[in-house]
Amino acid sequence: MKNYIIRELKQSEFSILDDMLYEAIYQHDTTNLLPKNIIKTPQINVYIKDFGKQKDDYCLVADMNGKIVGAVWVRILAGEIKGYGNIDDTTPEFAISLFKECRNQGIGTRLMTEMIDYLQKSGYKKTSLSVDKENYAVKMYKKLGFEVVTENNDDYLMVLTLSN
Repeated sequence: MKNYIIRELKQSEFSILDDMLYEAIYQHDTTNLLPKNIIKTPQINVYIKDFGKQKDDYCLVADMNGKIVGAVWVRILAGEIKGYGNIDDTTPEFAISLFKECRNQGIGTRLMTEMIDYLQKSGYKKTSLSVDKENYAVKMYKKLGFEVVTENNDDYLMVLTLSN
């Protein structure tokens, strides 16, 4: 396992969220990737638009030798455009991604665990996320205690009750 640290995202680094958001999109066909500008569509861009301006915005990154290789961030997406994992207007929704070369090394689990700790200490009652049913991360989310509360043809809506 390579050496890395988990730290808070600095305001000067917010632009990395463009790359992280794109990496967070589960792509069924790796030979025919979605265009990068998909992150500009309002339903997707809501996850990072004006990040840091809402009181519930918080992001942790995995930093490997000064390079951000992964990120987990939360925000409450209950405005006009709701997040795919929105359950109400008080529950922060997760987004997480790692660059491909850093996946399956435990970094995502550690990012998730540290964010869950932060949310518990901050007094949140629960957190949510939406995940494609075919995404291998479903297993990790279940291991961390997330439970499927609803599903559609493609996605699970998962919730984790936080113990305060």
